[in-house]
Amino acid sequence: MTDSKIDWNGEKKINLALQGGGSHGAFTWGVLDCLLEDKRIDIEAITGTSAGAMNAVVLAQGYMEGGRDGARKSLEKFWSSICEESGLTSTQRDILDRMFAGWSFDSSPIQMWINFVSSFSSPYDFNPLNINPLRDHLVKIVDFEKIRACKDIKLFIAATNVHSGKIAVFDQDKLTADHVLASACLPTMFQAVEIDGVPYWDGGYMGNPALFPLFYNTKSSDILIVQINPIERLVTPRTAHDIQNRLNEITFNGALMGELRAIDFVNRLIDSKVLSGTRYKRPFVHRIDGADETAIFSAASKLDTRWSFLVKLRDIGRAVTKAWLDENYKKIGKEGTLDLRMAYQ
Repeated sequence: MTDSKIDWNGEKKINLALQGGGSHGAFTWGVLDCLLEDKRIDIEAITGTSAGAMNAVVLAQGYMEGGRDGARKSLEKFWSSICEESGLTSTQRDILDRMFAGWSFDSSPIQMWINFVSSFSSPYDFNPLNINPLRDHLVKIVDFEKIRACKDIKLFIAATNVHSGKIAVFDQDKLTADHVLASACLPTMFQAVEIDGVPYWDGGYMGNPALFPLFYNTKSSDILIVQINPIERLVTPRTAHDIQNRLNEITFNGALMGELRAIDFVNRLIDSKVLSGTRYKRPFVHRIDGADETAIFSAASKLDTRWSFLVKLRDIGRAVTKAWLDENYKKIGKEGTLDLRMAYQ
């Protein structure tokens, strides 16, 4: 199928906002697989961070090559290449696992060594050659020339500017592997990714994912957030392992909570007629998080790259999305289904 023959033809158009979350990004794979399978739904734009950014570029390339089915095949190919059976060397496997761990910890000797070393030295000391197997992995899977040429899906990839501490959102017209690597750059493991002389770290610090690009660059008012990191955990962490994991969850949800609060504030101004006119578009916000179904998996399972586990997460994502569509499809384009005030209060 050539690029010119590919076209969305669904009844409703949405924008997607994809969080990062290590191998739990396979849950997002399942969500995307279900949405692509449902031909009533078109995807106008995707904003993504870390694993969410990877899902976004892989989906876009697959769509360029073969429409909806091509996107589904591309996502499956990507996640199968991530699994531990993919044929990487043991060293590549350990580093790639760490990249997909999303700051989680593991009890393996190599992982414990990495955690110990990264606590007392920087990647500029213990990784002076800046070895990052994900770079080679990414360029083998993703053709960024095709991504930059894609006109059917808009992409926005978030990273954190180390110098300014501000969020940076990269548009797809100049997108390269470096931009995606920047979005997933954990500063205790990898040297900052420099782009045009500016260093960048993981986008999760300032936007996980960033929603604001969807307000100004898309026609659709519907934003579907695919959330991996839980907002609530009704237990008090007591071990160093649990404290660190919960701290990371809170940190990586912080920017999203702030944006939801701002959206709710603007919506209330619109409802009160303080803001009026065509300049202000009321966003309809939705969320798929699968919290009830994925709560059984510990945070350390973000390191689990067994194919059986990734497929299990994919299937959970598909099932949750199918149930969400059955309940909320008619509301798309008419109203939001996420109670914003309950989401951030």
